[in-house]
Amino acid sequence: MRSNSCHSFISLDRLPIGRMGRVKALTAKEQSRRRMLDLGLINDTVVEALRQSPSGDPVAYQIRGAVIALRSEEAAQILVELV
Repeated sequence: MRSNSCHSFISLDRLPIGRMGRVKALTAKEQSRRRMLDLGLINDTVVEALRQSPSGDPVAYQIRGAVIALRSEEAAQILVELV
């Protein structure tokens, strides 16, 4: 039987550089949600925060073997569990 441990999710924009997270939910709607799904951001996909631009936004993430830059407003709509 599974324990009652509480999983805490954070938005992808809060994932520290060098850390990995597993996608658990998308809060984006319509076209933005479709774009995220097209990028491979589906449930249980592992995402790694690689580096931040000099201005701090966007951030480069490794997603399914590809490096993709997401703005913080987009990344805030993706909930991940730390890996």
